[in-house]
Amino acid sequence: MSDHILIERAGEAGEINIIRFNRPEKKNAITRAMYAAMAKALVDGDADDTVRVHVMLGTPGAFSSGNDMQDFMAVAMGAEKGTEVLDFLGALAGVKKPVVSGVDGLAIGVGATIHLHCDMTFATPESRFHTPFVDLALVPEAASSLLVPLAIGHQRAFALLAAGIPFSGEEAERAGLIFKTVPAAELEPTVLATATGLAQKPPKALALARRLIKPDTEQVMARMREEADLFAKQLKSAEALAAFQAFMARKK
Repeated sequence: MSDHILIERAGEAGEINIIRFNRPEKKNAITRAMYAAMAKALVDGDADDTVRVHVMLGTPGAFSSGNDMQDFMAVAMGAEKGTEVLDFLGALAGVKKPVVSGVDGLAIGVGATIHLHCDMTFATPESRFHTPFVDLALVPEAASSLLVPLAIGHQRAFALLAAGIPFSGEEAERAGLIFKTVPAAELEPTVLATATGLAQKPPKALALARRLIKPDTEQVMARMREEADLFAKQLKSAEALAAFQAFMARKK
């Protein structure tokens, strides 16, 4: 397990499985080890009859700034991509129990698209949902090219996923991308209270309702694989390498 992902159980019987980013010094940028830890936490939580709800949280000011750019650079320079990202996204898309998430601050790239697979997302008004895929010569991932247009329509989806225009928490709520915005001080208590309420509902009925409401899992996974193939090809492209080098130079 990665020290940058904290796993804890909450509730009277440990019925809430909390997965928390814990790399604030890097704005919770996600490494391969972190993806692996989150995938295991979801799989283990789904297999544990005590667990009724999964919760995903970041740290103040950052849910996640997205994939660690050093990993992107390594792949662009010829390293193997690994399966950790797809393992996590597959576990998240296929999870059987409800997922509630809370966002304060940055939610960039996969840090934004994670919430498409959550059942209820709360965010602070100051949050920033940003998917600069095309700016990095990449393509949308996590089945976002399928799920975002379904949730918010073509034009808003194009603005977010292709034009790379950030959405504030309030804009994301108005668009229908997330459930609700709350003040920063109320974010975590609201998420945990919501998770507690869901954990108290009849589990089979809740699971059936959730399955009926969500898009077809096979369709989601098929789009995720299609995106991943294109993403992998773009990662090794000359334009992606140039974009990554420009990004790293700006950071320095």
